[in-house]
Amino acid sequence: MGSGTDGTISRRHVLSAAGAGAASVLAAPALAQDSPTIEWKMTTIWPSVVPGPAKLAKRIAERISLMSGGRMRVRFFEAGELVPPGEVFDAVGSGTVQMAHSASFFWDRQIPEAAFFSAIPFGLTPIEHLAWIEQGGGQELWDDLYQSFGIKPFMGGNSGIQLGGWFRKEVLSLNDLKGLKMRMPGLGGEVFQRLGAQQVSVPFNDIKSALEHGLLDAVDYLDPWSDISAGFHEIAPYYYAPGFFEPNGSGEILVSLLALDGLPEDLKAIVSCAIATENGLSLAESNWMNAGALSQLQNEYGVRIRLFPPEILEAARDASWHVLRRFKDRGGISERIYLSYFEAVNRLAPWNDVSQSSFLNARAGKG
Repeated sequence: MGSGTDGTISRRHVLSAAGAGAASVLAAPALAQDSPTIEWKMTTIWPSVVPGPAKLAKRIAERISLMSGGRMRVRFFEAGELVPPGEVFDAVGSGTVQMAHSASFFWDRQIPEAAFFSAIPFGLTPIEHLAWIEQGGGQELWDDLYQSFGIKPFMGGNSGIQLGGWFRKEVLSLNDLKGLKMRMPGLGGEVFQRLGAQQVSVPFNDIKSALEHGLLDAVDYLDPWSDISAGFHEIAPYYYAPGFFEPNGSGEILVSLLALDGLPEDLKAIVSCAIATENGLSLAESNWMNAGALSQLQNEYGVRIRLFPPEILEAARDASWHVLRRFKDRGGISERIYLSYFEAVNRLAPWNDVSQSSFLNARAGKG
């Protein structure tokens, strides 16, 4: 350490050191400013009229940009602005966009097992699904499933437990499902086909028109919050429960593995944390908004809530077993996902029966 002739620190050295320190402090921001901003594009499959999913996807993009302090910018594009909604999976894998928000069951034609990471008939509820992904090995299986496509999947928000869809006429027995034209994607659609319904594929923007013109007799969309904005109640007055075919509303964020691997470790952590934050926020938001929307549908619009008859639920459980069993029979990663998923169901169901179900019954005065 430099000193004056009397053994004390010289004034000149102090001033020199202070100047050097100030220069180094000023240099750090200057260097940061010289670093180019990392630019990502993000798209979604959801039209802007779907309030929950479209809203949360945009929040994730904004949160990453904010948390990175300007080092990274994620530009959000509405559904269809850059790529058609049905092509976002391939767009992320090819690097056309670096991120997308979707639901995994939309890719069931090219990756049938993807449905397990969103909703399975009579399967895991939102909190149970989170437990499986985070604690039961679900994330590792999901990573393995998408890796060959160049995609890293994340849970991307949750719209909660769904209801059973909108029907133009009451469903009183299995016979009422025979020939019924339904819009219901994923494995739930397969279950209803086994019960005699006809599955009809209709794009988001055309669903209400198809319902209005008799091309559809029933439709599954999302939840009361989203459904009320779509106006299905104006045509189909019967809203059914429970949503046995979609007990979980987990969305997914698709991220290009190549783009993610190119980030420094702190930005990787920011991307991961920004997405994870949305899982809790969106589930709370959906529960709150769904409760208000359901009340509005019933009290202002006269929507009639109906329960599926026991006959239909029993037949649906049997049909679900046949639909899902094929995953186990395929072997390989299909069997691994199937076994892991239902190991989680068998582990978590008894606990939730004793804890949550018994409490809800007690709170309602049913036990």
